[in-house]
Amino acid sequence: MKRAFHLEHVGMSFGHAAVLRDISLDIFEGERLAVIGPSGAGKTTLFRLLSAVLKPTTGRITTLGRDTKGLRGRSLRKLRREIGILYQTDNLIPHLRVVHNVLMGRLGRWSLPRALLSLIWPQNLHLAKAALTRVELQDKLWAMPGELSGGQQQRVAMARLLVQQPRVMLADEPVSQLDIRLGREIIELLNGIAASLGTTLLVNLHTLELLHGHFERVIALQDGRIFWSGTPEQISGELLRELYGAEYRVMHLNEQSIETKKCPGPACP
Repeated sequence: MKRAFHLEHVGMSFGHAAVLRDISLDIFEGERLAVIGPSGAGKTTLFRLLSAVLKPTTGRITTLGRDTKGLRGRSLRKLRREIGILYQTDNLIPHLRVVHNVLMGRLGRWSLPRALLSLIWPQNLHLAKAALTRVELQDKLWAMPGELSGGQQQRVAMARLLVQQPRVMLADEPVSQLDIRLGREIIELLNGIAASLGTTLLVNLHTLELLHGHFERVIALQDGRIFWSGTPEQISGELLRELYGAEYRVMHLNEQSIETKKCPGPACP
């Protein structure tokens, strides 16, 4: 199986503070993987390294067959074009209409004149319409982001991913601001998009009830290191207590909520 990411003894430090330590990991093309762990474990930093926004302090990262440390200029922009990113917040540009936000997924493939023209006369309008139809927001084409709910804004960001057609999708806590019902809808939609595009999907997830039925593998980070790796079915309350420590009670985790709600959504096998 071909690797989307290959990490060899990766470390990341900011000044004297080590955020990630000795991470070695393979993530394969088409895989659906969730990353979990307590606050400050290094999850967001790992995603920024995978997307080549950051370059490792030590070790080596190969993303889609390219060593990110040596990439500059056009080569770096070409790689980032193949990586779609969904953030927790600030997914949309507030003063641009939904259609323009969606079509930003094409910026990596457009020349500067065409990108500027699209702000006046949207280019590839059919792609934006099709993508918004896929996320059930076809009537919001000309809306402003401020007119949408949080869940709708995340759907617009996913429509942008559909237009971008990346080889890898990284979602950094995309449902942390949503209730469990909307969160489940977003995760199921992300999985559906990944399946239709044939892309690798990595999700930094804080809502552990959404693990089952949506991900093939889970990576747990603690103190900047890989603490555990396995399938959602292998997760136990004891493991979570050891992983999250003091956060365990705050998150209201218990074995029943993790182990008995295996797959509550309609996308379950």
